[in-house]
Amino acid sequence: MNEQSVLGEITDSLKANATMLMILGIVTSILGVLAMMAPMFSGGVVATMIAIFLIAAGIARLVFAFQAGSFGKGLVAFLLGALTIIVGIWMMTRPLLTLLSLTLILMIYFLVDGIMEIVAAFKAKPLEGWGWMLFGGIVSVILGIIVWRNLPEAALWLVGVLVGIKLIFAGAAMTAIGMTGRRAMKKVQKAATA
Repeated sequence: MNEQSVLGEITDSLKANATMLMILGIVTSILGVLAMMAPMFSGGVVATMIAIFLIAAGIARLVFAFQAGSFGKGLVAFLLGALTIIVGIWMMTRPLLTLLSLTLILMIYFLVDGIMEIVAAFKAKPLEGWGWMLFGGIVSVILGIIVWRNLPEAALWLVGVLVGIKLIFAGAAMTAIGMTGRRAMKKVQKAATA
């Protein structure tokens, strides 16, 4: 094989991967829009996935309990595994309560994070960009207050909307990276043929 054919194979492979990344990015963004259009459904999916992960973790702890080799270690692992499975099953059978719990955690996170970011912004005040930090902190506190004032109804939409937003931004980033990769490959191909 000569150098030109090797370079051609590499650029073809990179171009195909960039195209696949763009396609995955577009699909991810579409899923984000759908998640935002049906936030209760997407929030329920998140709650169910967390419950399934907890049940799987509990089963893993039970398996470890039976392989622990001593009664003391095995008993603690068994009790923790059983508790984890019970919590997972409880969450799976009560998705609305799970969503409410997740919403409360997010509300507390927004409030605490926002207050800490505001304090950090004032400490960094002479530095460039401190205003953006202050703005981000204020927005976070406002989000926390909005969630607090809309409880328990916020539990029906918040998790789904946040998942949708995350998917949209992740999809946009993947699409942008794929487009950048395609443009770079076109430049390499152009330079190779020149």
